[in-house]
Amino acid sequence: MTSPDLNLLFALDVLLAEGSVARAARRLRLSPSAMSRTLARLREATGDPLLVRAGRGLVATPRAEELRRQVGPVVQDAEALLRPAELLDLSSLDNVYTLRTNEGFVEEFGPRLVARIEADAPGVRLRFAPKSDKDAMSLREAAVDLEIGVAGETGPEVRIQALFRDRFIGVVRAGHPFGEGPVTPERYAAGRHISVSRRGRERGPIDEALSALGLQRTVLCMVSGFSAALAMARGSDLIASVPERHTVGARAGMHSFPLPVATVEVTISMLWHPRLDADPAQRWLRDCVREVCVSR
Repeated sequence: MTSPDLNLLFALDVLLAEGSVARAARRLRLSPSAMSRTLARLREATGDPLLVRAGRGLVATPRAEELRRQVGPVVQDAEALLRPAELLDLSSLDNVYTLRTNEGFVEEFGPRLVARIEADAPGVRLRFAPKSDKDAMSLREAAVDLEIGVAGETGPEVRIQALFRDRFIGVVRAGHPFGEGPVTPERYAAGRHISVSRRGRERGPIDEALSALGLQRTVLCMVSGFSAALAMARGSDLIASVPERHTVGARAGMHSFPLPVATVEVTISMLWHPRLDADPAQRWLRDCVREVCVSR
């Protein structure tokens, strides 16, 4: 079997990005004729014309559009493998890193993460960005260095690493009646509740679990974050249902109890774009986040 010419992958990536033989030739420092011969070889290798004439320009075929999504990450990985390793001087590092996560993570893990980073690299600053504008494009364009949270719909190239699992629990003020005796599904449903939803949804997984038992809880107010829910519960008889590991510090002095209905545990992950895989400073940042999350 003839080994494929892997140089064609780099040429394919540039050709599909530029959509022009002439521009691709300039970018690769080749003559237009040499670039045309490379396109011919790519057409032969893939069995597809890839770029076809449309007026005065070229347009990509459906097969080329599919290859465009696949070839970029492959080329980035190859470039990272061939890039020489750099020695990282943390003491002289002077960067601002953006972490997109929710307020619960910032409140529970933020202080320890800042202290951990300051111990190694006092010139580094962290910017915690809200998750309201979550999208893979921000990772791709380096507007966000790390995304931390539940991994949902992401771009196919985004890297994901699990940090820890979390479950929801019930929380009430000290001295609340729920501090005495077992909290059954019926007793839980009969209480007055706070709902947490950034999108203003009135029902969630807890309501679905109660509904399966023929029960329905009464939600008196909705808030957008777990800190607000805990603040409301601390000063009233309302019941907050929050993630356990995200709220250890915020729940201090309150009474916590396991939910009397089954809810799915969530996996909190770290997401980043592969273009940052080989960067020594980014690897160090990810190590710091991972260390802080698993140390408790």
